[in-house]
Amino acid sequence: MIKDSKSAQNLAWLLDKSIPLPGGIRIGLDGVIGLIPGVGDFATGAISLWIIAQAKQLGVPKTVLARMIFNTFLDFTLGSIPLIGDLFDFAFKANMRNLELLQKHLDKHEQGIQPR
Repeated sequence: MIKDSKSAQNLAWLLDKSIPLPGGIRIGLDGVIGLIPGVGDFATGAISLWIIAQAKQLGVPKTVLARMIFNTFLDFTLGSIPLIGDLFDFAFKANMRNLELLQKHLDKHEQGIQPR
C-alpha cells in the first residue's frame, strides 16, 4: 500500500485490523486498548498521531493533514464515551482512513500530479 512508509501501514493495520473475529470482522488494538477506562483512548490517540507526523514528513498538504487530525480527534472524543464509544472505536477505523488519505497523496505525487 504505502511505498514510502511501511511502518505507517503496519501501525494502522495493528491499531485497526489486526484481530480477526468470526464472520470476517476485523478489529484492532485501538478498540481493545480503548476499553481501558481513562487511559486507553488517550494512549491510542497519541499513537495515532504518529501516522499524521509521518504524513507531514512526506509532504501531505495541510488540508489533508486537517482531515487526518479530524479523523483522529473524532476517534478519540467519541471513543472516550463508555460502551458506545468502544463500539465506535471498533467500527470507525480512523487510522486506516488516515492511511488511505496518505496513500492518495503518495499516489498523486508518484504520478507527477501536484496536490492542491
